Amino acid sequence: MARIKGGLNAKKKHNRVLKLAKGYRGARSKQYRIAKQSVMRALASSYAGRKERKRQFRQLWIARINAAARLNGLSYSKFMYGLKLAGIEMNRKMLAEMAVNDADGFTTLAELAKSKLA
Repeated sequence: MARIKGGLNAKKKHNRVLKLAKGYRGARSKQYRIAKQSVMRALASSYAGRKERKRQFRQLWIARINAAARLNGLSYSKFMYGLKLAGIEMNRKMLAEMAVNDADGFTTLAELAKSKLA
């Protein structure tokens, strides 16, 4: 039985990595060994970046809610606690959207939260 050499599979593997490294500068996109390191690091960073994005959006929503709540005479924590006491279960994304685009609706929520706190 004839021996099958591994050159074709190695070439496929190399091309797969080099394709991912397309657009990188210099040897990072040309040489397999260096490209492999760059691609591994880029994939690890992109994974971490997807987790980081979620944290950043939550931070942004909280900042927007806080700003709108302070315009209505409440701190963020008191506003959120007042909503909880009122039984309003609304996520921060929607509250931030209301704070930016629907000031009247947000004001009614703030008034409701104030009344439950008092």
